[in-house]
Amino acid sequence: MNIFQTLFKYTLLTTLIVCCSSVFCHVFAADVIASDKAQQLYTSQPDVTPELGKRGSYSVGVTTIEATNPQQLSATDYKSLQDRSLTLEVWYPAIAQKADVLATYENVTRTHKSFLLQGNSVRDAKANQEKTYPLVVLSHGYTGYRTIMFYLGEHLASHGYVVVGIDHTDSTTGEVDFKNAPFAGFPSTLINRARDQQFVLDYFSSSKSELAKVVNTDLASVIGYSMGGFGAINTVGGCYNFTQQGLQAFGFPEPAAKALLGVFNICNAAKEQVDSRWKAMVAYAPWGQAQNLHKLDGIKVPSLYVSGSLDDVSGFENGVKKLFEQSPAEDSFMLVYENARHNVAPHPAPAIAYAADADLGHYYEPAWSSETLNRINQHMTLAFLDCYVKQQTSACEYLPKRESATQSKDAQGNLNDPWPGFANRWAVGMKFLRK
Repeated sequence: MNIFQTLFKYTLLTTLIVCCSSVFCHVFAADVIASDKAQQLYTSQPDVTPELGKRGSYSVGVTTIEATNPQQLSATDYKSLQDRSLTLEVWYPAIAQKADVLATYENVTRTHKSFLLQGNSVRDAKANQEKTYPLVVLSHGYTGYRTIMFYLGEHLASHGYVVVGIDHTDSTTGEVDFKNAPFAGFPSTLINRARDQQFVLDYFSSSKSELAKVVNTDLASVIGYSMGGFGAINTVGGCYNFTQQGLQAFGFPEPAAKALLGVFNICNAAKEQVDSRWKAMVAYAPWGQAQNLHKLDGIKVPSLYVSGSLDDVSGFENGVKKLFEQSPAEDSFMLVYENARHNVAPHPAPAIAYAADADLGHYYEPAWSSETLNRINQHMTLAFLDCYVKQQTSACEYLPKRESATQSKDAQGNLNDPWPGFANRWAVGMKFLRK
């Protein structure tokens, strides 16, 4: 086993460290009809849900698009060109009726066990055409799938965004044989993650579809989790910093490692300069800086990094926190979940995942409820995007100015105020850092 395989096997195995706690299986409040076969992952939203974690005023539609990025570099021989097909899941403000049936999301775990999840959007509903809406690109990790953050896609769409989740070809749970060849899709991931994100922006800019007409591609942002964050940093102005020795450690023979440096070391998603339509980036547990694979000098867009303080996949002090500290963007922030590991972004584990550690470890957090993480992600992400993409000054006030979420008592025993938007006494175990 080469050094890359040893390193990445450790990376994957560390995600399997879990400690079981309760999972709630109730339905979102909705005016439409849910399936009786799909699993509900979420409870009804309680009053203590962070304010911006509550559903917005728009009904939400969802549709699946098959798109092709023509003549892309092959991740097999690194020489030939071939069309690259991508499956996209798109959530958008819609016109829905009470009799409509809610969408479901079907996928497989890492060991290829099928599951069906209940969504809170309407399949192929008519888009709400009263205005255009900013574009958000949603990018999963290795391995993953386009709906692994469906809760965030639906939430942002209910607040007036068009959100596009990508199935990154070669890098999904359905394509990777996690047991026998867990690293097979990794070279493609390194090459294509940022390119795929940029393609989605270009695709909706040129599409003549009815849905594309409601998308404002001049106000675009990218949200990436793990390897999705690895790509997002590059997409908005970063550069990769692979070395010949590093590629050899990843398993490439010396001649190939030398020849491929130019293939891997792209900036700006392989564009000459960063696309000015990108207005913001959110990176959940982004991978790569523990291996010093990022140069951030070109990043100017407002950036929000989110990490568990015990992330043993991307690293915390030498990984995600280092990215935040090195970020040259004037508006850079970091949300830290104390005692969380790497799985701070996926939806809660489906029931079938509890049958195998390899599956459960893709979702579960030892010290946090996944639903709680998801609700806070909704709140913080919406505040950040509304502030910097929609330029709503009132939303900026929801970005905490006090580092610790924990409320302290004065001499009379009175608690100071909670973070903006959080219920009194219900925000603990988090830090928010500003540049």
